[in-house]
Amino acid sequence: MPRKSKRSLQDVVGKETYDVWVDMLRELVPNGRTHRLSVVVAGMLEYAVDKSMQIKHRNEEEHSVAMSLIDATDTSDPDSIKKLIHDVVDRLFKDAGVEYERVSKRGERYSIADEIYNEFSGWHDYPWD
Repeated sequence: MPRKSKRSLQDVVGKETYDVWVDMLRELVPNGRTHRLSVVVAGMLEYAVDKSMQIKHRNEEEHSVAMSLIDATDTSDPDSIKKLIHDVVDRLFKDAGVEYERVSKRGERYSIADEIYNEFSGWHDYPWD
């Protein structure tokens, strides 16, 4: 059984904001559409990146979540992003008591988390730029 990560987005955004996010996901995920939920959580991650950039004298030990978020912005590959921050996304969903793994009506497995990484990777990509 994989060890539960102690890393949390709460370390970057604070308890109050994190608690609001957890409450939001608890309400939105059960009946929410993946293409909408993924944008909401990718937005949360972008907010956390901004907060991470504001931490002065960042170091890997004390600010591992912040450093992982910043590193995730240096790649456009969703799989690389997943490797860097999946544990904190997993923890966010677990803290909300909801699942990011789903099964379609046709029986196909898919993941809200994977769509989050796709949205996050292209957050600043605009077709008109």
